Amino acid sequence: MSSTHLSGGRLNIGLLQEHSRKQLLCLIEKCDGPKAIVWDQSLAGPVGLIAKYSLLEKYGVVKMYPLVGGQLPPTNVSNIIFIVRPRLDLIDLIADNVHGEQNRSRKEFHIFFVPCKSLLCEKKLQNRGVFGSFSLIEEFPCDLFPFDSDLVSMELSHTYKDFFLDNDPTSLYQVAQAIRRLQRLYGKITRVTGRGPAANKVWELLNRLDREEKDIVGSQHQSNMIPPIEHLLLIDRSIDLLSPLVTQLTYEGLIDEIFGIQWNTVQLPARKFHDADDSPTVMSVDKKEQIILNSGEELFAEIRDKNFNGVGPVLSQKAKIISSQFDERHGDKSVQEIKQFVARLQHMLTTKQSLARHTTIAEMVKEVTDSNDFLETLQIEQELLNCIDTDKPNPYIEDCIAQQKPLLKVLRLLCIQSLTNSGLKQKLLDYYKREIIQTYGYQHLPTLLNLEKTGLLRSQYSTRQYAVLRKALRLTVEDESEINPKDISYVHSVYAPLSVRLAEQLIQPGGWQGLNDILGLLPGPAVNGDMRGALSTIRRGSMTSEDSSSDSPRLILIFFIGGCTYAEISALRFLSQQEDLNVEFVVGTTKLINGNTFLKSLIEESDTKRT
Repeated sequence: MSSTHLSGGRLNIGLLQEHSRKQLLCLIEKCDGPKAIVWDQSLAGPVGLIAKYSLLEKYGVVKMYPLVGGQLPPTNVSNIIFIVRPRLDLIDLIADNVHGEQNRSRKEFHIFFVPCKSLLCEKKLQNRGVFGSFSLIEEFPCDLFPFDSDLVSMELSHTYKDFFLDNDPTSLYQVAQAIRRLQRLYGKITRVTGRGPAANKVWELLNRLDREEKDIVGSQHQSNMIPPIEHLLLIDRSIDLLSPLVTQLTYEGLIDEIFGIQWNTVQLPARKFHDADDSPTVMSVDKKEQIILNSGEELFAEIRDKNFNGVGPVLSQKAKIISSQFDERHGDKSVQEIKQFVARLQHMLTTKQSLARHTTIAEMVKEVTDSNDFLETLQIEQELLNCIDTDKPNPYIEDCIAQQKPLLKVLRLLCIQSLTNSGLKQKLLDYYKREIIQTYGYQHLPTLLNLEKTGLLRSQYSTRQYAVLRKALRLTVEDESEINPKDISYVHSVYAPLSVRLAEQLIQPGGWQGLNDILGLLPGPAVNGDMRGALSTIRRGSMTSEDSSSDSPRLILIFFIGGCTYAEISALRFLSQQEDLNVEFVVGTTKLINGNTFLKSLIEESDTKRT
């Protein structure tokens, strides 16, 4: 059965979870006897969204290890299963593990590549002398992981770097395959719109793959079924590099900015969530509490997308309601009233526990957001977003460099200044680069070059792109209510993500037609396609969560190529809640990111420790 929080939307994401789970269990069942799984560390968390360890245990999995070099821990299982992405660096680790086991008791080795095999990886297994040691070399074609009822992610960390820095389109091919697998489950998407070089490449790959399959299966009878997703919007991260860098100010966004959310889970100090008289073990300084964050928790679903300034009033109101509900147990009650109270008691206790947990998290977030450092950084961001003094050295950025503040913080602000000024004058860009290299070290020069190559830092263009886009698309909105918002700009208090503004414009009458001049300022070609004529077999084999009707809101899949933030997702949910728009969004992305994780993917590995 799928997790209940995945099946509450128009598109039953639970189907995706069930489909992937069946494929994984089918592969595991091919290996007879007790099994140990060795995970590519980038996959253990995402696959956990599909199948929990408790389920895998029922299928003979008794041990699970991260994939590292050297020998595996001693184990008496008969099957060692490697579940990895097809990356050459991982093959070396696998080869070390296999060689280390050859001096021990006899074992069967298996490898499942996610989402597909690689000839280069198989060749390297041969070169390392371990190819013949594997009884099974299979594909686990899972490229989308279910996060919530309106959110799926491929969890590919380097899509933007791969394409725009290394000129490697492999991950874009995986995006195209992921979209096709979605269509096999839910039905053919008829309209496709997009913008940017990566979006255009994905569109070309979709067309090519459709033609190839059509050549194989031939012309088939078209199904009369109406698929639930009627429109696919491809958002290339390169057309909106600013939104990931700006501080997210929603509740979920701030949790990610400050503590980091991985695969719907945040790890926080356990002592914050236990009473002072708890045992020393529980109160250990290093012990972490793992908190799951998804719409399965009623309170979190209510506050996750709110601006943080609107979270306190909700928590306060909930506390008063819970308190009054528990007070009802006092006084004379009839038997019927006692029964009603007992029937509500479990829900009340769950809500009370949830309220205590999120009150604690909100207090931890508030400690950061009330700090001078956070408020000063936010003020500078908002000044830059409003084009105030973007063309001269910024005193705050200079101070951060002089004080050797974390390099990621400096780079985020520097990239925001560059993007809001449509590039920096060469003299100013050279000045910043010189200051950073002299302060943080020459080993960071490759990172600065990477930022230049990928458009985050650049010399100034003659056209002030951002200034024009800001005015035409209302990218900054003053005096927007953070507690009762009327505009998507509430997710950053001042700034409306360009990506979501484009989505908002698309659902208006006329779509993007009135934006031709404006869209010309964005990089890459436009995508405007019709997929009704291709690959009819996908439509015939599709499954839907419910029958579509003309009264239902239009369902649009917006796919971010290169990653998206929780703030962007919150802004899209806000649009979905506007009755006059009559639209719902489902979000697909290559990776859930924030400003730090986005920049880290572009930092040279030799710089990472120092950063």
